[in-house]
Amino acid sequence: MLLPTEQGAAGASGRVLAPRQVVFEVGSQDGPWRVLRGLVLLDRPSRDGALPVMLAEPGDWLGIDALAGRPHGWRAICITPAVLAGPVTPRDEGERARWSTEALLQLPERAHAMAMLRTGPVRQRLLALLRLLARPDVLGTGSDAAALRSRLPPLRVLAELVDAKHETVCRALAGLLPRGAGAACPVGGWANPLPA
Repeated sequence: MLLPTEQGAAGASGRVLAPRQVVFEVGSQDGPWRVLRGLVLLDRPSRDGALPVMLAEPGDWLGIDALAGRPHGWRAICITPAVLAGPVTPRDEGERARWSTEALLQLPERAHAMAMLRTGPVRQRLLALLRLLARPDVLGTGSDAAALRSRLPPLRVLAELVDAKHETVCRALAGLLPRGAGAACPVGGWANPLPA
């Protein structure tokens, strides 16, 4: 499941994963991991398709329920190329408690971020997702729209994340990241930022 260690970027325990690669499945008990780079989707597969639960960002914990010996209640799948540390084992009970607290504290922020991606006008939802993807520790390494556009996940994935039809996302994307060489797209904002 995990690819060889990425040299230099994450140290000895950093593992490189490809987009759409599964980190863990519902019911498994391995982990935990820390996201070092990229985005990982936690979802719950069902008969009607997978229900997105949360996006784990760089610095977030995944599979922390393994510390309590509990099976995972959802699946973790990479949205972008990702680098994960782990599975890691705490050195002592203090470290175990610290990791559990960090994971608990990340939940409200990630729940709010997922709500922002799935409610409101599609343009705003997509803009929030593009800002997240443009972060230097996710996909952002260039400063123009063409560079970011070339690294985006497939349109189907973007549409699933923002809970919209492919056609709607395609139209909104054309307005936010116009095709063409050198179109301005500064990391951290576009011409029409989200309202405060």
